[in-house]
Amino acid sequence: MAATGRGATTPTKNDRRAEARETARKMREEAAKKAKRRKVIVQSSVIVGIVAVLAIIGVVIFTSVSASNNVANPKNMLSGGILLTKSDQAVTTPAIAQGAKPTPTKQTLDGKTAHIQIWLDYQCPYCDQFETTNSDQMKQWMSDGTATLEIHPIAILDSPTNSKYSTRAAAAASCVANYDPDKFFDVNSALFANQPDEKTGSGLTDAKMLELFKSAGVSSSAITKCVNDQTFATFVTNRTNDAVANAQLKNPQTGSFGTPTVFVNGERYQGGFTDASQFAAFVQTAVKDAGSSGSYSFPKAG
Repeated sequence: MAATGRGATTPTKNDRRAEARETARKMREEAAKKAKRRKVIVQSSVIVGIVAVLAIIGVVIFTSVSASNNVANPKNMLSGGILLTKSDQAVTTPAIAQGAKPTPTKQTLDGKTAHIQIWLDYQCPYCDQFETTNSDQMKQWMSDGTATLEIHPIAILDSPTNSKYSTRAAAAASCVANYDPDKFFDVNSALFANQPDEKTGSGLTDAKMLELFKSAGVSSSAITKCVNDQTFATFVTNRTNDAVANAQLKNPQTGSFGTPTVFVNGERYQGGFTDASQFAAFVQTAVKDAGSSGSYSFPKAG
């Protein structure tokens, strides 16, 4: 190595090459480290994002399931309806379990008892006709021990003009089923006796329904809160959806579901709604047709 001025040394050509190679090596290593860090950061971000998305999906699913499983279901309506053996005597049952389907009532066909099932809407004028026409004789049959009556309140005639009266009324009636089931028949009659006009009526207010309940002997702070809060509105919606979708309940002449839908010992009534003698004759025939063929439940499980 040659010396120049004050004893300093100058790198040789080979030294400079070696230094350049070392610098390039260090630069490559640093670039590789940066690339690795970027990859780790990106991967971590992706993982965090996926976890976040999965967490959101989990919350949505949990919320949806929880919502469906936390629907308030009234007691004494395990089948979706309330079963009366007398006009002032209901069969007590637990509520439909969270997330479960209704359990159809199991009855015994003994050749003498008519098991009447009615799906009705408190805004439905035809339901009003049927109830007004047949209420007294059904009450008498129950008193005689020759009939049971299962009432399924649903809501297919909600509208903005009636403030969803069908749902509100069915939910209010379900409050009575839950808290004072032996008074259900009287409340059912009171709602039909005061049915608002389907086309021009605005639907009864919750306060008015509570007045009717009180006149029928039903009054408590629990029922008042239940009606005002519409505690069982979703229950009514679910039962309505079940009825509309159930092929066994659809009218074979129209292919659709409508109210009132009436079955006696599993046989559909297709007569008029304003002739009590016609319905009475059908009941006798349905009992005879079913005979003493043991137990049955309707609707049958799909």
